[in-house]
Amino acid sequence: MLHKKCLQIQSVLYNNEAPRIIRSIKSIVRAADFAINKQIFTEITVYYGDGSQEPVFTDQELKDLNSEFGEYIQIKYDYFESNLGSARGHNRLANHSDSDFIMIINPDIILAPDTLLQLAEPYANPKQKVGVVEARQLPVEHPKSYNTRTGETSWASTACVLIPRLVFEEVNGFDADTFFLYCDDVDFSWMARLKGYRIIFQPSAVAFHDKILSKNAAWQTSDAEDYYSAEAGLLMAYKWSRNDILENILTYFENSDVSYYKKAAEEFKRRKRDGKLPEQVDSNHRIGEFINNNYGKMRFSL
Repeated sequence: MLHKKCLQIQSVLYNNEAPRIIRSIKSIVRAADFAINKQIFTEITVYYGDGSQEPVFTDQELKDLNSEFGEYIQIKYDYFESNLGSARGHNRLANHSDSDFIMIINPDIILAPDTLLQLAEPYANPKQKVGVVEARQLPVEHPKSYNTRTGETSWASTACVLIPRLVFEEVNGFDADTFFLYCDDVDFSWMARLKGYRIIFQPSAVAFHDKILSKNAAWQTSDAEDYYSAEAGLLMAYKWSRNDILENILTYFENSDVSYYKKAAEEFKRRKRDGKLPEQVDSNHRIGEFINNNYGKMRFSL
C-alpha cells in the first residue's frame, strides 16, 4: 500500500470538445472510486489547463461538474489565455498543487476501473526507485520495447503516466524552454534515468486513447504535430550530445522539399545564433537511445 495519499490528475486542453472531456472524467471517477476504496489514494483532484482561444468550460459548467462528480474527485480549471504548449502547461498545473503524486493524461484518455490501482503497484516497493509508470494504450499500443519481466523501458509516453511529485521536482519538471509539444516526455524520462530512476511500462494498467486513424490504420497527424516533432528531433539530438545524429538530421531537413523540415532547420539555427539551445547532457551516451530514428528499440512498426 502506498503511504502517500494525494493525487493530482492533470491534462492540458487545446480546442478539445467538452463532451469528450466529460466522457474521460466519468472514467476517472470510476477509477477514483476503486483507488479510494483500496486506500491507494484518499484525495484526488483533476486539474485542467486550457490553452484554447476560448475557454472550453464556463464557471457554471465547472460548478455543475463538481456537483455531479464531487463525491470522488475535485475538478479544477485554469484558463491559460494563451497556448503554453504541453510542457509549460503541465509544469504550471503541477506547480499549483502539492499532491504526493502527479498523473498526466491526454484529454481524451479513458481509464479502465483499475488503471489507478495498476499504475500505483510498482511504487509499493520504494527500494525499486521507480520514477515514472506508464499505462498501456489501446486500441493502438505504443510500439516501443520494454522488458517483459521488469517492465523497464527507455521512456514513458505522457498520454497516461503516474509520477511521484518528488521525482517531478528533482528533474525540475519538463524542459519547457526547449520542447513545446513533442519529446518533452522522452526528455523527462531520460532526465529521470540520469538520476537513477527506473521508467516502467505497466501493461496491466489500461488506458483507451481515442486516436483517429486513417483508412489504412495509420495515425493521422496535424500540421502542428508534423512541425513540432521535426523541431523536437533536432533539439533532442543536440541536448543529448548526439552531434553526429544532429548533423545528419539538419542536412536532411535543409535539403528537403518538405516545408516544415526546412522551417525546423531554420528555427534550430536561430536558437543556436541566439544562444537559446539547452545545456548538453549525457556526453558518454549512457542514457539517450537513438535507434533507427526512434528513441529506443521498437517491438513493432506502425
